[in-house]
Amino acid sequence: MLSEKKLDFACKYSTLWDIGDDILKLKVQTLPVLVDINGTLIHGESAIREYLEEVYTTQNLLGNDSTVRAECRRIADWFCFDFYHDVYYPIILEKILKLFAKNIDRTPAPTNIRKAMSKLGSHMEYLTWLAERRNWLGGQHFSVADIYAASFLSVLDYLGCVQWNKYEIVKEWYVRIKSRPSFRNILTDYMPQIPPSKDYSNLDF
Repeated sequence: MLSEKKLDFACKYSTLWDIGDDILKLKVQTLPVLVDINGTLIHGESAIREYLEEVYTTQNLLGNDSTVRAECRRIADWFCFDFYHDVYYPIILEKILKLFAKNIDRTPAPTNIRKAMSKLGSHMEYLTWLAERRNWLGGQHFSVADIYAASFLSVLDYLGCVQWNKYEIVKEWYVRIKSRPSFRNILTDYMPQIPPSKDYSNLDF
């Protein structure tokens, strides 16, 4: 969102298992955290989303029509809640958290992966339905709906969990996302000990 709005910013990365002292000093209870140049501190993804839209209006990422704005918020929330619980967290737990996080049971649970992958198929079919009927997921214009969807899917793509050949329409949408300047820097991120899938950073795959 910050890149799409052409705002200058610096990122401080943290993990749930190794939160730095500089973030702890902010005394916030959730990540992500936004510290604005005026000192305003916002934490929580939905609060940050709404703050950026209200304060920085150079690029509208929710839409002007109230119905479109509601739809964009609905899709964003769908990823943050339904997709997160059905697909994202179970996969991240097995493939990342159990490698690095402390104080959790590290016993492999492949059943969790199988269930999540099965539910991923249902979510991808719904994305196909949306992409077939709209220019972008939330409507005719690029929006937070696309940002949220691509953000979650990019992590699963990094891990090689998305069978793009089965969802060509969603793949075409994702290629457009990967080609946006705001998204390209994300494609250079990597996790130590976990290499990205072979086509993760390819704009045309």
